[in-house]
Amino acid sequence: MKTLFTGLSNTLAWLLALAWIFPLLYAFWAAFHSAEYTTHLSLFAPIELSNFYTAWQQAPFLHYMVNTFAITTLTLISQLIVCTLAAYALARIPFRGRAVVFSFVIMQLMVAPEILIVENYQTLAYFGIIDTYAAVALPYIASAFGIFLLRQSFKTVPLDLENAAKLEGCNLLQIIWKVYVPLAKPTYLAYALVSISTHWNNFLWPLVATNTENSRPLTVGLSIFGAPESGVNWAIICAGTLISIAPLLVMFIVFQKQFIQSFMHAGIK
Repeated sequence: MKTLFTGLSNTLAWLLALAWIFPLLYAFWAAFHSAEYTTHLSLFAPIELSNFYTAWQQAPFLHYMVNTFAITTLTLISQLIVCTLAAYALARIPFRGRAVVFSFVIMQLMVAPEILIVENYQTLAYFGIIDTYAAVALPYIASAFGIFLLRQSFKTVPLDLENAAKLEGCNLLQIIWKVYVPLAKPTYLAYALVSISTHWNNFLWPLVATNTENSRPLTVGLSIFGAPESGVNWAIICAGTLISIAPLLVMFIVFQKQFIQSFMHAGIK
């Protein structure tokens, strides 16, 4: 019975994996073949790269990529700073109402970001920063997930190390930087991976917060590039899609071992 259950589980896992990867395989096939081969499979179909050249010429993908990199980097750096300070305060600094504050942080995890789109837009419009990198990044800086993850990691650090740093004359920021941050490196790496993949692929809020190519990321630019009124050519659209996701694919392939180890050490399941 156990063997049968294991076999069924493995079969289901393979089916789910194939269902997940099929769109990506189709995108690769269509991008490297002419439009006539996007609807049928022919092993002898000639491979060509013209779709990538056409997609690159039809949309400013380089500009979109620079915008996406800038937004993702700005968001990640801001998150690491804010989440580190908040996590340390919730893990080590005793103050009245600390449990209540942490409860509010956990409650934030239950609030979908889409619910706050109108309020966030009104606030950023009031300050006049719509259509900027900051407008896309600001709503995500105080990440409840990042605060929770780092707090749990900081609580595992022995207090003796912090006391020893105080005896050496370290101030609060030096203690965080020299004691807590190095010991939480796997957690930082795991969170960075989640943050990068999330904000690189984020679509709805950047669509609302950006109006021009000056700050428009890849996801929004790709949706405009593939709009029906622009003409639907699946080979070119798939080529544009691969251009958009290529940096993440390369990063995952190069750092795959480190990715898996960081998630295991951070306890993310």
